[in-house]
Amino acid sequence: MDPVTPRFLTVALYQFVDLPDCAALRAPLQEVCDAHGVRGMLLLAPEGINGTIAGEEAGVRAVLAWLHGDARFARLQHKEAYAERMPFYRMRVRLKREIVTLGVPGLNPARNAGTYVKPTDWNALISDPDVIVVDTRNDYEVGIGSFERAVNPHTRTFAEFPAWVARESEPGGVLAGKPRVAMFCTGGIRCEKSTALLRSQGFDDVYHLEGGILKYLETVPEQDSLWHGDCFVFDERVSVGHGLTPGHHQLCRSCRMPLGEAELQSPHYVPGVSCPYCHGTRTPEQERALAERERQMQLAARRGKAHIGARQPGSPAHAPGADESMTGADTA
Repeated sequence: MDPVTPRFLTVALYQFVDLPDCAALRAPLQEVCDAHGVRGMLLLAPEGINGTIAGEEAGVRAVLAWLHGDARFARLQHKEAYAERMPFYRMRVRLKREIVTLGVPGLNPARNAGTYVKPTDWNALISDPDVIVVDTRNDYEVGIGSFERAVNPHTRTFAEFPAWVARESEPGGVLAGKPRVAMFCTGGIRCEKSTALLRSQGFDDVYHLEGGILKYLETVPEQDSLWHGDCFVFDERVSVGHGLTPGHHQLCRSCRMPLGEAELQSPHYVPGVSCPYCHGTRTPEQERALAERERQMQLAARRGKAHIGARQPGSPAHAPGADESMTGADTA
């Protein structure tokens, strides 16, 4: 039997750029995505654009062409991956205060981000013992994969990162004395903000991985890699490995946490209903609703149809959110 040719193109994108009229872009961008059958989420804010979209290749490329038709998006970069299934159920274009929420006013990543380091040069930088390597992602992301020597800030959301920087800049902290710092994230977007934050606080030697983990996994051969584990992504792929091949994790449909083999074998894992992270957090009524939703999704899958389903009731505060970090994002 011939192998199945991936049908859907997934694109993660972001750009920090001044968009004072972002509200006026929302409706036409939604319309062009809908017209071409493209799904996913795009965030617009005065500081730029961020998101992940997917669809038939011709449709996705039509949306990209529409964006590049705006001179402000002439430098818009994106990352591509192919899948056999559509990874999103709907298309949403949303307005936000920030395209990735840090909560520090006055930062301008478009002008003040740290020094980009290409994936081919990253190993040498993070192998330097005088360089502090910081994973700017959240705890549940770090938990399934990271680089050697990387410091985990143990944040639940990116908005907690400034407080971590403040604590670790005190005497005895890993950032005390303003050392050389190398930061990385999924697609690059969080690092543009985090390096701008450090530079605003007097750090001079601040670097970040150009294109993020995704570009590294795409570019650096596995035998030369300093990456261990999978990389969490904010779509139905859940995680990816070297070469951006599908990873080894599934998503809990109840709390949206990534689940590895150990979690999937847990007695607390009930498909669509609970996992070790959210077991015991639902009411009996919520569990029954989730079980029915799972049943309907399985029926739809057997019929070859997509089932949008209902919003997960009472998701835990630490659960991943689509606008917390897109694969282009940071995805994106």
